[in-house]
Amino acid sequence: MPKFSIFILLFVFVLSFFGSFFYGVDAYSLNSTAILLPPSGEHILGTDRLGRDILARLIEGGKVSLIIGVGSAFIASLIGLILGSMAGYFRGSVDRGFVVLVDLFLTFPTFFLLLALVSYVNASAWVLIVIISITGWMTTARLIRSESFSITSQPYIKILNIAKVSKLKILFKYYAPLLAPIYFVSFTFGVGGAILAESGLSFLGLGIVAPQMSWGTILSSGKDVVEIAWWVSFFPGLMIFLVTFSLINISNYLQQLTNKKEIQ
Repeated sequence: MPKFSIFILLFVFVLSFFGSFFYGVDAYSLNSTAILLPPSGEHILGTDRLGRDILARLIEGGKVSLIIGVGSAFIASLIGLILGSMAGYFRGSVDRGFVVLVDLFLTFPTFFLLLALVSYVNASAWVLIVIISITGWMTTARLIRSESFSITSQPYIKILNIAKVSKLKILFKYYAPLLAPIYFVSFTFGVGGAILAESGLSFLGLGIVAPQMSWGTILSSGKDVVEIAWWVSFFPGLMIFLVTFSLINISNYLQQLTNKKEIQ
């Protein structure tokens, strides 16, 4: 299953970032004589209500969706790694401040917090990366904090502290390698979650603004014609499903490997 999931991810990434070199149809070109055409030899995945080619739009929108997903997951996981490891290592007032901060963010449901933040700014890919990162680091941070507590209680860490080894050296040399598996599992989960969050915002009209496009905006554009042109919403929805499903499978596999190492 992981091999199949990795193959799907590679296929989607190659299609999104290099597909335009092989499929030269313009994603923005309007054609009044090709409105809502079903999939055919001329338009492989059909056209939308403005006569634009769906496959070309999926390729173009995939770049934005994947950049947002990977970028925001990387930043959110990195924030969680830094804050969680610091809370677990320094403890005391640092840990208490961390708990208060996490509880403050968790007071509001994540998606509603996203809606509140996006409603005050003009959304773009980079703005969404920042906003999704700000609202998505808490789960990773709590996992890292929990693991950091167990690492801090190890005898060799206590010896290093007694020897007055630099705290930064301890964090980077001894904590980082042990926390890396949790980071990568959280990162793979985060990519799928970020793509879903962006798609949800775009579906509600609060995400990517035209002329930019993402899988979410393409899916949203087909909701009014879904009864007569199912392909407009089906194919972007399929891309979102394939990416998130593959990432969940890979995350589960990484988690199983981590658990095996802990048992050994």
